[in-house]
Amino acid sequence: MKIKKNDKVMIMKGKDRGKTGKVSAVFAKENRVLVDGLNLYKKTVRPRRAEEKGQIISVSKPMAAANVQVVCPSCGQPTRIGYEVGNKAKNRICKKCKKTL
Repeated sequence: MKIKKNDKVMIMKGKDRGKTGKVSAVFAKENRVLVDGLNLYKKTVRPRRAEEKGQIISVSKPMAAANVQVVCPSCGQPTRIGYEVGNKAKNRICKKCKKTL
């Protein structure tokens, strides 16, 4: 998977289309990513003790990795990612400006 944790990504499809956020987790086997503060859904929480109240909270859900694109830090645009093999290292590069991510 070309998307890594702490990458800045832009949502390309879905209800949060056009918004940007930081990837907090990557689930490579399911091909999904979790973006902080985006793709929010409501979840009901039961009270744990007798004096507590139940509540409704917003939870970020993982979304398909195909629905996000990495935002290049140098050109600031959502872009595809390529690889460049250099001196004993494999670096991710931006397909638009050809700079290392």
